[in-house]
Amino acid sequence: MPITLDQQYVISVGDTDVVSINYTDYLDSGELLTGTPTVSEVTTSALTLSNKIVNTSTYTEADSGDTVAVGKAVQFAVTTSTAGLYRVRVTCTTDATLARTKVLDVLLEFK
Repeated sequence: MPITLDQQYVISVGDTDVVSINYTDYLDSGELLTGTPTVSEVTTSALTLSNKIVNTSTYTEADSGDTVAVGKAVQFAVTTSTAGLYRVRVTCTTDATLARTKVLDVLLEFK
């Protein structure tokens, strides 16, 4: 089973929100995410997941204040009309000489 991130997002039902998954701690020095990430709901199909990309600009994480460099995160939009706790699996390849695939799970709670 993939690593489940400690950070849990809380989103209002009906909102469309952007979720950013920081992979920095899971990448080697100089390694970047590449290609189009796969973002999928693990247990249900209640979420609408769209605009799945590797970040193309730096951003600052709201909870830690850390700056995340280009190519170090996966971002996607999510919405639902059903309250609940959802597990989302995020998969992305890297540009390492021996390319790797990195898989992380994130919990999204819709209230």
